[in-house]
Amino acid sequence: GTGAAPVVARAAREKGILTVGVVTKPFQFEGARRMKTAEAGIEELQKSVDTLIVIPNQNLFRIADEKTTFADAFAMADQVLYSGVASITDLMIKEGLINLDFADVRSVMHEMGRAMMGTGEASGEGRALNAAEAAIANP
Repeated sequence: GTGAAPVVARAAREKGILTVGVVTKPFQFEGARRMKTAEAGIEELQKSVDTLIVIPNQNLFRIADEKTTFADAFAMADQVLYSGVASITDLMIKEGLINLDFADVRSVMHEMGRAMMGTGEASGEGRALNAAEAAIANP
């Protein structure tokens, strides 16, 4: 979390290891104090990583509905975090249209700063634009 992550990232980076942080910002219902703590932690972590992907949990409400419980919302946040990390590793290890090795990922993510990540799918007429728009709107 906000305490250990910058220390671990700094130690890894000092050894020349590519450091990518994937973190969430709290839901609004978690309160201003928790948000302030998270933002301070994100700023501190930013100094110690090559790339930082920040996922605002509040964006998950775009895909939630009135039946979504708080427990479900937190589970959705965990799934988004998992998907973000898995997507990067899948680019390197799974066969597909785009195959990257670690050197490719390193060259893109080394000293990148803040980054966004999203996924989108579409088919038919205008599928490229529709998939790109879906990825941008993705939590």
